[in-house]
Amino acid sequence: VQLQACGGGSAQTGGSLRLSCAASGLRLDQYSIGWFRQVSGKEREGVSCMSGSDDGTHYLESVKGRFTISRDNSRKTVYLQMNSLKPEDTAVYYCNAIRSGNDYWGMGTLVTVSS
Repeated sequence: VQLQACGGGSAQTGGSLRLSCAASGLRLDQYSIGWFRQVSGKEREGVSCMSGSDDGTHYLESVKGRFTISRDNSRKTVYLQMNSLKPEDTAVYYCNAIRSGNDYWGMGTLVTVSS
């Protein structure tokens, strides 16, 4: 099983980036998926998640209305559309897939937002 995230980079305040996470070796439609982020020296925090059962979504309060999580099961890819970016969104972002105790993480992708 492998999750490969990409799409990170640099953006200015107010800009947009779209992160992608390609999954291999698992049935993505059977998994709950999520995006997490971590700033050096701080704990990893959940940004957004989507249920594997009903595609219900949840967002960190600070990103509500700005970020959108989605999945394309045919492409086995998870996305995080990030709009109206703020400097405090700067972090390494990780994708995650979890189901029945199976918990998989992708390598992080760095997002840097400058003011």
